[in-house]
Amino acid sequence: MAKISELKRELQRAVNCVIEEDDDDSLEATDQAMQCLCALKDLKLKSLSLPITPPHEFVCPLSKQLIKDPVVLASGQTYDRPFIQKWLKDGNRTCPETKQVLSHSALTPNHLVRKMISQWCLKHKIELPGPSHDEDQDIVTNADRDRLNSLLETLSSSNVPEQKKAAKEVRVLTKQMPSLRAVFGECSDAVNKLLSPLLSGNVNSHPDLQEDLITTVLNISIHDSNKKLVAENPIVIPLLIESLKFGTLETRRNSAATLFTLSALDSNKDIIGKAGAFKPLVELLDDGQPLAMKDAASAIFNLSIVHENKGKAVSEGTIKVIMKKIEDRILIDELLAILALLSTHHKAIEEMGELGAVFCLLSIIKEDTSDRNKENCIAILYTMCYNDRTKLKEIWIDESTNGTIANLAQSGTSRAKRKANGIIERLDRYLSLVHTA
Repeated sequence: MAKISELKRELQRAVNCVIEEDDDDSLEATDQAMQCLCALKDLKLKSLSLPITPPHEFVCPLSKQLIKDPVVLASGQTYDRPFIQKWLKDGNRTCPETKQVLSHSALTPNHLVRKMISQWCLKHKIELPGPSHDEDQDIVTNADRDRLNSLLETLSSSNVPEQKKAAKEVRVLTKQMPSLRAVFGECSDAVNKLLSPLLSGNVNSHPDLQEDLITTVLNISIHDSNKKLVAENPIVIPLLIESLKFGTLETRRNSAATLFTLSALDSNKDIIGKAGAFKPLVELLDDGQPLAMKDAASAIFNLSIVHENKGKAVSEGTIKVIMKKIEDRILIDELLAILALLSTHHKAIEEMGELGAVFCLLSIIKEDTSDRNKENCIAILYTMCYNDRTKLKEIWIDESTNGTIANLAQSGTSRAKRKANGIIERLDRYLSLVHTA
C-alpha cells in the first residue's frame, strides 16, 4: 500500500508538471507520468486475487465445487453430503460416477479426504465451512429393506458361518444408518429373527456372534420408537440379562448399555427390574472395566428411579459395591448419585450406616470440588440423621474438629446449605438432650 501511495504522488506531480510547464519540460514529465502509470498497473495486477482451482479429487462430481462434507457412497466414490443426499432423495439408486447399482444408501464420513481438503484450504487461506448436520442423513431405500430382510432370514437359518457374516453386517448397517433402525418397528418378527441364533443354545460357543447381535439390539434401541417394542418382546430382556452374565466384557458392557437405553421409559424400568437385571448389573459394576462399570452404573441409576426397583437394587448388594468403589474414589460422580437416589429406602440407609458411610461422605465433602457431589453427600447424611439418631454422634465428632458441615452451610449451593443447616439444627437438639441427660 505504501508503494502505491508513493507512485500516486509522483504521478500527480508529473501530471501537474505536464499541465503547467512549457513543451520541453512537459515532455520529460510525460515520460515520468507514463512510467508511474505502468508501475501502478503492475502493482494492481499483482494485488488481484485470482481464483484458485482445487485439485480434481477435492471437487464433488455432482456440485462441481469444493467438497465441504465428504462422504463415501456404497460404490466407494466420495461426494459432498448434501448433494449426494439430494441425488438419493430424488429416487436415484445408482452411483452418479460409476453407474453401479447401490447395495445400500449409507453415507460414511471420509475423514481422510476431509483432512486433506482442510490442509489445502489452510495453505491457500480459504475458509472451509464445517460439515452439515442434516438429521435425515440416510435414506432407507427398497434395496436397503430387501438387504436387511435377507440378512434377517440368514440369521434365522442354522448355518453358523453365514449367521456370523450376517450378524456382522447388520451390526454395521444399524450403526452407520440410523434411519434403518426404524425398519425394525415396521416388521413384527424382525427382532425375533435377529435374535434367533441366541435361542439355539450354542451361543456360548460363538461369543463373537453374541456380541454382534447384542450390539445390534443396542443400536436399534437408541431409536425412540423402538424402545417399547424391544423391551416388551418376551425374548429380549432375558437374552440381555443372560448376555450380561455370560458374554465377553464387550457383550456385557453393551448389554448394560442397552438396558440403560431401554430404561428411558418408565414402563420398561418395571419390566427390566422384574426380569432380574440388578444382580448381573451389580456384578459388572463390581468387577468390570471403567467403561463397563459406567454403563452398569447408568443402568442401575435409571432403573432405581422407580420406587419398586429400589428394594431390588439394595437386596442385590448395590450399596456394598458402591461404598467399596467410592472409598477407592472410583466413579464418584455416578455412584454418589445412585446412593442419593437409594437413600430414600430405609434398608439402603441402614446398610450405609453399617458400612461406615458417615466418615466416607464427610471426607468427600472436605476434599471434593464438585458442588453436585457435595450436595449428594449432605443429602444422604441428612436422611441418615433423620432415620438414625445415633449417626448424629459420628457427625458431631467430626464437626467438633473440622466443622465440615458448618463450612458447607456457609459456602455450599442453596440445596447443600439447606441440608447442612438442617443437620446443624439436629446436632444442636442432640447436644441439648445429651447435656440435659
